[in-house]
Amino acid sequence: MSSRPYKTRAMNIDWSFLLSALGLAFILEGIPYFLFSERMPRILISIIEKGPKQMRILGLIAMIFGLLLISFGQSLVDL
Repeated sequence: MSSRPYKTRAMNIDWSFLLSALGLAFILEGIPYFLFSERMPRILISIIEKGPKQMRILGLIAMIFGLLLISFGQSLVDL
C-alpha cells in the first residue's frame, strides 16, 4: 500500500502572464505618484490618519472592485 493515497500534480505557471500582471500592477500603482506628486504626501498622511475600520472598508472595496474588473475582463475573453 502506498503512503500517498493521492497523486500530486505539478502546477503549471504561465510566467509570462504572471509577470505581465505584476508589471501592470506596478504601472497602476505608480500613476498617482507621477500625476499628483505634489499632493501625494498629503493624501498618504490622510490615509494613515484613518482608523483600522475605515482602512478595512477601503481594502474590501478595492478587493471587490478588483474582482469585478477581473470578472469583466474574463467575460470579454469568452466572447
